[in-house]
Amino acid sequence: MNCTCRLSHNRRLFAAAVTIVICMAVTNITAAPCPREGLQSQEWVEQAVNSLVRAARAAYVNEAAEDKYKRTVSETARTIGRCELAQQTDLSRRYPEFFPYVKLLSIANQDDHELGFEASDKQYFAETSQYTSIPDFLLTPAFLRLISRFESLVGAKSFLNDLNRTRALNEQLLFFSYQSRHLGTPDNPESYRRFLIVVPGDAARSLPEKWVQFGVPDPGRPRSVRNVSVVAVMLNSDEGANVYFKDYFRTYRRGGSISIKGRWELGEGDDPCVTCHKSGVLPIFPEAGSVSREEMPLVEAVNQRFRGYGVARFGRYVDLTKFGPGLGSSLAQPDSRNVSFATTANRFKTQSCVVCHNTNGLGPFNWPMDSTLIKSFVTGGKMPLNAKLTIAERRVLYNQLINDYFGINATQPGILRAWLLGKSRSADSYPNSWEQLGACCEN
Repeated sequence: MNCTCRLSHNRRLFAAAVTIVICMAVTNITAAPCPREGLQSQEWVEQAVNSLVRAARAAYVNEAAEDKYKRTVSETARTIGRCELAQQTDLSRRYPEFFPYVKLLSIANQDDHELGFEASDKQYFAETSQYTSIPDFLLTPAFLRLISRFESLVGAKSFLNDLNRTRALNEQLLFFSYQSRHLGTPDNPESYRRFLIVVPGDAARSLPEKWVQFGVPDPGRPRSVRNVSVVAVMLNSDEGANVYFKDYFRTYRRGGSISIKGRWELGEGDDPCVTCHKSGVLPIFPEAGSVSREEMPLVEAVNQRFRGYGVARFGRYVDLTKFGPGLGSSLAQPDSRNVSFATTANRFKTQSCVVCHNTNGLGPFNWPMDSTLIKSFVTGGKMPLNAKLTIAERRVLYNQLINDYFGINATQPGILRAWLLGKSRSADSYPNSWEQLGACCEN
């Protein structure tokens, strides 16, 4: 008994000591002296950039590292704010990309900015709901029952075909079912089946085109998928389009009724849109064999519509230029012109991603970005377009793209590090208009 008491007492003392040490460590971090203006501040920025890029790469490769990445972003942002580093004139002039970038990343860590936009989630949904609502004809009880089971998709298609017979030629719905190559639904990561319906818009009447996508359960697994996603596209006269997003969840009730409500309104969180959707709408690359031969022309038809939208704009909600250059942008070093990737691309006779994926085109592949999506496109044979590469060559190309982007070598920094440190500012080789993208973006 006495031994147990002494052991418990010692444990309490040890726990108290650990708590004191932790508190002292936190206090020391919080009270760490701010870097002085001049060389010390520059050294702090360089160290912060290295830490940020390392953490970003770790999170890109492994979702388990995401929490550590978020802490790195938050700690960096807090130091910038506490020490007023962005207000140092010489420092802000020397690193004009770094401070807005950290601010944007830190905003996405806030609970009320899960979408990753500069506006709060509440504000975004309030201001864009007029564009992202699901059309009423897709909310009828009969259609919701048909679309919620794999076995009844034939009936759902018959339902939509009947609707098309009552619609004008320019209002015809485009729809098909398929299996995604890379991403599960937000509510069920193991579910890859989809049913896409493209509802034509009318810019003259301020009606957006809507890509409404229902998650579909696997055969024999009814009601295992709830997600419905809407991407609304409002065409502009400047060869671009304003793009808006919203996820909905279905609720299945015991009596058989099905209701749909916004995922955010249900209190079930949301995901950062621009991680995957920097191009706005994503082209559809179905799993081989998952689309019937009769419906394959519809896949090409919706991808043709995507290519006709022009540059995706997100209004004041997010400025894509603040995320910097993307994969394969050749901006890592003004002198070397990103030699490592250029050598790899030349070896495989393929082109850089940035020819199409830039802020004046389909949106750059820059951080934050989804590794599953990008790896699937590159190693799965869809990107770069028209590149005839073996599986082994594609893996080499993918690894080189990632190494070049996240590299922190001091003498030849990666694309992200070089941009954040202002070493690529004079090397912008982006096409400056949608027309310049030309046939490269046709698939």
